[in-house]
Amino acid sequence: MYETIHMLHSYLAYIALAVLILAVINAISGLLGKRIFNMGKDLRLSLFALILCHIQLLVGLILYFVSPSGLSAIQEFGMGGLTSAARLLAVEHPFINILAIASITIGWSRHKKFVDGAKKFKSIAIFYSIGLLLILSRIPWGQWFN
Repeated sequence: MYETIHMLHSYLAYIALAVLILAVINAISGLLGKRIFNMGKDLRLSLFALILCHIQLLVGLILYFVSPSGLSAIQEFGMGGLTSAARLLAVEHPFINILAIASITIGWSRHKKFVDGAKKFKSIAIFYSIGLLLILSRIPWGQWFN
């Protein structure tokens, strides 16, 4: 079960990250290009990024509780006994990614309050970019390409 969830979390990460990057680029180009917020393409791309990130978070939380690198590592070694690589997986990666998903969710919620397309794009561009940067900062890059 652990291997299946781990593979799902790994492969879904590529998809979620790609769609999130597309949503950020789309929001920035819409803001700079002074486009009208299209309820078809712009809305769907932003919503799809939000949904994929939330699914990734749920799979990651399940993985956190069944993985030997997650909660069980903290229970076995304690917070002081973790190496930097183990601390990244057990503490930093989950915590920062929860903050990233919260930022993305805030951006989605804020954009719905605006009527003006520029404000919608600005909200998505700022908060999705913050979420993207947080996610990129805590990806275990050493393990990601193995």
